[in-house]
Amino acid sequence: MSERNVQSEIITPDQSHSGVEGLLQIVSVKVGNEEFGLDILRVQEIIRIQGLTRVPNSPVFVAGVINLRGRVIPIIALRKRFGLPDQAHDKETRIVVLEVQNMVLGFIVDSVSEVLRIPADTVEAPPRLGNIEQEFVSGVGKLDDRLLILLDVDRIMGGPETQLCSTAKA
Repeated sequence: MSERNVQSEIITPDQSHSGVEGLLQIVSVKVGNEEFGLDILRVQEIIRIQGLTRVPNSPVFVAGVINLRGRVIPIIALRKRFGLPDQAHDKETRIVVLEVQNMVLGFIVDSVSEVLRIPADTVEAPPRLGNIEQEFVSGVGKLDDRLLILLDVDRIMGGPETQLCSTAKA
């Protein structure tokens, strides 16, 4: 799916309610070798990677800040947040702009795949997962031929990290 199609699907909030009870709408992203899902209602937009301004003394997973239409937005490198090795950004790298705990943040992901509609009853509680702390995962969606790890963005930025990102914006 092209970036334009994903964006148009994401920025029309009335499309996020399919009218069918029990369906979750998820934006599928890749970080490392894993596919993750983000709640479409939290996603504000998806943009190409751009120049970041580093913030001194920020946590290692804060890649920097960007100016997005006059707003300074902290950018989180999900690879670093999940303890994965760095990888050079390429033409598929995107910043997913989300609302997290009344803040607007960007998450750097390796790629954005598609918008999925999955039945809520196919989502199970998270099992113990390797490199990604279980606390970041809200569930695992079972699709026909693959599993989709659903991320809880509030937990990713929970605790002192949120305060540090608020400081980075100042």
